[in-house]
Amino acid sequence: MDKNEIIKILGDWNFWDKDLNTGINRPYYLNKIKNFHESSHIIVITGARRSGKSFIMRQTAKTLIEGGIGKNNILIVNFEDPRFVELNTKTLQQIYDVYLEFLNPQEKPYLFLDEIQEVKDWEKWVRTIHELDKAKIIISGSNAKLLSRELSTLLTGRHLDLVIFPLSFKEFLKFKNMDLSKRFEIVNKEIEIKRLLREYIKFGSFPEVVLGGEKNQILLNYFEDILNKDIVRRFKIRKSKELVSLAKFYLGNISSLITFSSLERTLNISVDTVEKFSRYLEDTFILFFLKRFSYKFREQEKSPRKVYAIDVGLANTIGFRFSQNMGRLAENLVFLELKRKEMLASNLEIYYWKDVNHREVDFLIKEDLKVKQLIQVCWEVNRPETKNREIRALLKAMKEFNLEEGLIITDDYEAEENIRGKKINYIPLWKWYLKEDK
Repeated sequence: MDKNEIIKILGDWNFWDKDLNTGINRPYYLNKIKNFHESSHIIVITGARRSGKSFIMRQTAKTLIEGGIGKNNILIVNFEDPRFVELNTKTLQQIYDVYLEFLNPQEKPYLFLDEIQEVKDWEKWVRTIHELDKAKIIISGSNAKLLSRELSTLLTGRHLDLVIFPLSFKEFLKFKNMDLSKRFEIVNKEIEIKRLLREYIKFGSFPEVVLGGEKNQILLNYFEDILNKDIVRRFKIRKSKELVSLAKFYLGNISSLITFSSLERTLNISVDTVEKFSRYLEDTFILFFLKRFSYKFREQEKSPRKVYAIDVGLANTIGFRFSQNMGRLAENLVFLELKRKEMLASNLEIYYWKDVNHREVDFLIKEDLKVKQLIQVCWEVNRPETKNREIRALLKAMKEFNLEEGLIITDDYEAEENIRGKKINYIPLWKWYLKEDK
C-alpha cells in the first residue's frame, strides 16, 4: 500500500488532529485496563461483536491523553476498515513504519490493534514488537479461542485478558441517564428502574441497541454479522443453513438443558456437526454452555448442559416471544451477571446443580474448593406449586453443601423465610443488580 494512503486511513481512527467519538465511558473496564497498564504484559480484549470493545479502546486512549501521554504516542488501527485490502504481517509492519515516520513518537508508543484476528499471522508480529520492548500493546478480537490458542502458544505469561460484555444493568441505567450514586435515589426512582428493567429484558444491552431506534433490525443485523463474519467466513463453513438452524434453536431455548445427541434427532444434523458448530458459537461469545456440578469429572462432562445467550434481546428477536418467557430471560440475565464475575476471578466457578431425583438449582457458585452460594431464579413465586418446587430443590442442595442460606431471585417479591432451620432470602431482580456489593 502507498504510505500516503495508509496515513490517511490511520488519521480517521486517531486523535492526532481531532477528537473522536468515545461514547459513554464504562469505568469498570477502564479501571481494569488502567491496572493492567502497570505491568509490561500485552492486554488482550475479547468479547462479542458490538459489545463495545472499540469504544473502550478509544476511551482508554483518551484517558491516556488526558493523563499526559502525547497524542502522537498513541496509534489506533481498525483492521475491519475495508480500505486495508490485504492484511498480513507485512502490512502490519508497513502500518507501524508509516506511523513512526509521520508521527515521530517521542516515547514508547501505545498500539491499539482492533479486531486483530483479521490479520494473518498477526501473533508473530505482536510477539516480536513486545519482546523487543518497542511498544505497549493492546489488542482486541471477537473470537475467544482464536486468540487464546495463538496466545497460549506464543505469548505464554506475557498477556492479560479482559472479556467485554454488553452492558450490565448498572451500565444500562447510566446509558439511560439515571444517576443512582446516592442510595436514597434508588428508593425514589423504583418505578422508573422497574420500567427500565422491562426494557432491558426485552431488548437486551448491546450499547448501540440501548441508545438507538429500530432495535429489532439492529439485533437481526448483529446475528447475521456474527454468523457470517465471525464463523462462516473464518471457518469456511459450507453448511451455513445448519449453523443458522442450530443458532436459532439455541436462542429459542435459553436457560434450557441440552445434549448434542438430542439435537441430532431434533434438527437432523449430525452430532459431530452439532458439537463443532456449538463450539464456534461459544467461541464467538454468542452463546455459553453451563455444566452441571459434580465432584466426578466424567459425570460432569456427560451430563446435559444449560445454554445461555450473550444478550436476551438477541434471544427475543431470533428465538421466541418476549412475554411468554420472562422466567427464562431473567435466569439468562442472572447467568450473565455471574459470568462477568467468573471471568474476572480465577478462583470463582459457576455451575447448575441437579440430583438423582431431578431436583434442580439454577446456579451453584464455587470459590476455590468450597461451594459458597446457591441461587434460584423464580419469576412466578406467587404460584404455590412453583414456589414449593424451587424451595425443595434449594433446601436439598443447601443440606448437601452445608449452607445456612439460599437465595431466590424474583420479579417483585421480597421476603425472608426460615424453613427447617435454613434461611431463604427472596429478592427482586432489580434490587439484586443494585446491591452495593454487586
